[in-house]
Amino acid sequence: MSIAQHLRTRLVVVAGWLAPAGAAAQVHHHQAAPPTPLDLPMARDASGTSWQPDTTPMFMWQWLAGDWAFNLHANVYAGFVDASSDRGAHRFAGINWVMFAARHAMGDGGADLTLRTMLSLEPLTVGAAGYPLLLQTGESAGGVPLHDRQHPHDLLMELAVRARVPVADAAAVELYVAPSGEPAIGPPAFPHRFVGMFDPLAPLGHHWQDSTHISFGVVTAGVFTRRWKLEGSWFNGREPDEDRFDLDLRAPDSFAARLTVNPTDATSAQVSWARLDSPEQLEPAVAIRRTTASAAWNHAGELGVLAVYGRNDPSAGPSTGAGLVEAALVLAPEHTVFGRVELLEKTGHDLALPAALADRTFGMAGFSAGYVYDAVRLGDLVPGIGIVATVNAIGDGLAPFYGTRAPWGGMVFVRIRAPEM
Repeated sequence: MSIAQHLRTRLVVVAGWLAPAGAAAQVHHHQAAPPTPLDLPMARDASGTSWQPDTTPMFMWQWLAGDWAFNLHANVYAGFVDASSDRGAHRFAGINWVMFAARHAMGDGGADLTLRTMLSLEPLTVGAAGYPLLLQTGESAGGVPLHDRQHPHDLLMELAVRARVPVADAAAVELYVAPSGEPAIGPPAFPHRFVGMFDPLAPLGHHWQDSTHISFGVVTAGVFTRRWKLEGSWFNGREPDEDRFDLDLRAPDSFAARLTVNPTDATSAQVSWARLDSPEQLEPAVAIRRTTASAAWNHAGELGVLAVYGRNDPSAGPSTGAGLVEAALVLAPEHTVFGRVELLEKTGHDLALPAALADRTFGMAGFSAGYVYDAVRLGDLVPGIGIVATVNAIGDGLAPFYGTRAPWGGMVFVRIRAPEM
């Protein structure tokens, strides 16, 4: 190939990267995306190596350049968050992420290679102390545990490569390597789920169910068919530190196993178990055994329901669990309603209560409901405006710290997302 031909080829690739999704679709309408192993639908891929129902809609821009298929996802919220009670606060916050993936076929046997990165500007738009969210716990700021606030995600939420290779007509193997990524624990992480496309607020049971979706150093290997996948991970179990702009790489010290089953196109279920060695920077001597189970159902891309239960068994302190059911219903292209119900238990230590209450377990419930109106599309962007309201129920033991047995909060927001494919 001459130098001129080589440069022309590179310019075509770069132009494909920069072209809007609609334009790329017109330019490359004669091309087909690279095949997937076992002809699995792309919609099944969720966060990390997790699966979701095949009927889950895909919100992304997609284009082709040469033998590469590119996907770009984005979900950006900005608004005012308010939380009542004696432990409440309010502020403006920006909750956001963008994800880019490039996929290429390997040979003629259906194997493929995917490069993926996911970024968030929450360290700047949310801040080190996070946004107000009553009864939320996990991670730290200023050297003390966070409570009643949701921590920001790191800038590099994911930086990963995945290879999938068929080994028979009905089976394939998968290898996922990530300096920043998600081990085989729990359901898809909450920002990636169907409800996460409409609800900006994190579940209160996040650190019982899917908090490992940002782990700095992950290797996952698995075998799968069209209906099930068995996988195991070796990874760094330490949660991100307060410097949200770096890679907190450490030697892998934790492991996990997960079995996922998609019995029909509309359903997906998983069970997983993990040992997290020294997950908390402020308590390096404490390990956690985490067990999760979940089931998801999506009807025609219009109604999605997910149920999750997670349990933490620490090497020091009492065991606790957290369950949720969340759903979103698209009433019309412009109108979506969503909600979440959570039942969970947390310790006084989790909630940063006085030391005498550290090992005491408190039951609580959370209820939220919201609505999003998606305005007319602006080119390849879908702007919207929405609101979510939350009310919690706590017992007499916690009421003195919150000044009420029913602390409430919510968020009014604008949102920009990618269009549905």
